[in-house]
Amino acid sequence: MLLGVNIDHVATLRQVRRGSAPEPCYAAFLCEAAGADSIVAHLREDRRHINEKDVFLLRKTVRTKLNLEMSLAREIVDIACQVKPDQATLVPEKRQELTTEGGLDAVSNFGRIKQASQRLREQNIGVSLFIDPEKPQIDAAVKLGVKMIELHTGRYAESKNSLQQKNNFRQLEIAAAYALKKGMRVFSGHGLDYDNAGKVSRIKGIEELNIGYSIVCRAVLVGLERAVKEMKLSIG
Repeated sequence: MLLGVNIDHVATLRQVRRGSAPEPCYAAFLCEAAGADSIVAHLREDRRHINEKDVFLLRKTVRTKLNLEMSLAREIVDIACQVKPDQATLVPEKRQELTTEGGLDAVSNFGRIKQASQRLREQNIGVSLFIDPEKPQIDAAVKLGVKMIELHTGRYAESKNSLQQKNNFRQLEIAAAYALKKGMRVFSGHGLDYDNAGKVSRIKGIEELNIGYSIVCRAVLVGLERAVKEMKLSIG
C-alpha cells in the first residue's frame, strides 16, 4: 500500500507565528526519507497554510510524487499549470471550514471540472477527483475522462458506532470495486489515523492512502520520520 503524506499542518504550525519554521519542504524531505511514496499539499484560496512559495519549492525538491490538492478557482488552476505537479487532486473548498468537509460534487460541477481538468492535462498533469464513495460521482469522473479518484473516507473515520462504521466501510468497498471495474485508479483519504487506516488499506482496489493530520500530530511526540514509518507499518 502506497502512502501519501499531507504536509499542510506543518505549514499550519509555521503560520501560528507567521515565521519561517517549520519549513514544509524540509518536512517533505524527512517524509520521503522515511518511506513516503508521495507528498501532498493543499494550496487553499485563503492560503491558511501552504502558499505559492511552498508549492514552487516543493516542485523543485520532491523526488517521489507531488500531489497538489486544489479547488476549481481559476487563480489556483493558473498556479498549478505553472507549478506542474505530478498530480492535481481537485477538491471542494469552503472559506469557513476547518478542513475539507466532503467530496467534490462531480455531478453538479461537471462543466467547471471539465474545464479545469482539461487545462491541467494540457500541462501533462495527472488529474484526480476527491469524491464521496458513491456510484453517480464515479460515473461522472468516468465521463470527464479522469483516470484517478480519491475516495473520501470521512464518513467511515467519523462513524459514531460500530453499525455506522460497518455500513460506511462497506460503502467504501463497493465504491472501490465499482471504480476499479470502470478502469479507474483508486486512492483514499481524510480522517485516517493509526487506528483506522489499516482496515482501509486492505480494501481491494485501493492503491494509496493520503494521510496528514494524524501523522503530523504523532510527529510532535516522536518525530516526523518515526511517525511516517509507523504509519507505513500500520497500512502494510
